[in-house]
Amino acid sequence: MIHFSEYKYTEKDIKERIEKIHSSRDKTTEKELLRTVLNSIDLTSLNGNDTHEKIRTMCRKAYSFKQLENNVPNVAAVCFYPPFMSTAKKELAGKGIKIASVAGGFPSGQTSLQVKLDEIKYAIDGGADEIDTVISRGTFLEGEYNKVFDELAAQKEVCGETHLKVILETGELETIVNIRKASELAINAGADFIKTSTGKISPAATQDAFVVMADTIGEYYEKTGKMIGIKPAGGISEPEQALDYLQLLSAILGDKWMNNEFFRIGASRLADKVAAAIY
Repeated sequence: MIHFSEYKYTEKDIKERIEKIHSSRDKTTEKELLRTVLNSIDLTSLNGNDTHEKIRTMCRKAYSFKQLENNVPNVAAVCFYPPFMSTAKKELAGKGIKIASVAGGFPSGQTSLQVKLDEIKYAIDGGADEIDTVISRGTFLEGEYNKVFDELAAQKEVCGETHLKVILETGELETIVNIRKASELAINAGADFIKTSTGKISPAATQDAFVVMADTIGEYYEKTGKMIGIKPAGGISEPEQALDYLQLLSAILGDKWMNNEFFRIGASRLADKVAAAIY
């Protein structure tokens, strides 16, 4: 358990930092950065009308981007609901693309711990390489931080070697203090990634929340030497938006995070536009 320092930045400070970082963008490197963006996307479908055929089609799309002659990579992963894990696993065999599942009461987190653990186990048994879970924002906002921590730690224990990405749903946490606290809890509980949003509410990903999360990851790295991943998700549909997040990542955490082992973008509409921009 790492004790984090008191967070020193105000909302005004964060906005000024963001503006300063973006003012220094080097346009000459954008095409290479877009390759990093494409290779960091979790291609996602999380709809009530998803079918196995729709999932197969999206998996085929996930490995359709790579073109050696243009140095275009594939996306990092696909992300679906648990019943589609075996379908995705069969379709993506040998393709080098990770399979992620939302589980643990997604998107609200409003269910029992046992149901969350059973759902995570179900997804892993189906073939999930990664689990995208959610914190219970209601429990957090009631100040039951120990309960939030204990639930996440139990989920990580069930995951074992399977990566656990913890969604904070920052739009419902609302304040910098809450986003910082939730980031600390998730990291200390064993999260391999922390993620902004489910994509099911507005606001979803914001640069302000991303900065708070990145600062927390940076402090954890300074104190432990362990790198935690970060994932903005929800509402990122244009290449320029993705480049904004990548620039913040580089400025705050550095080049070691500029790859899909430690950076992901959750976006279902972004990949085609990024590929087109690279071409």
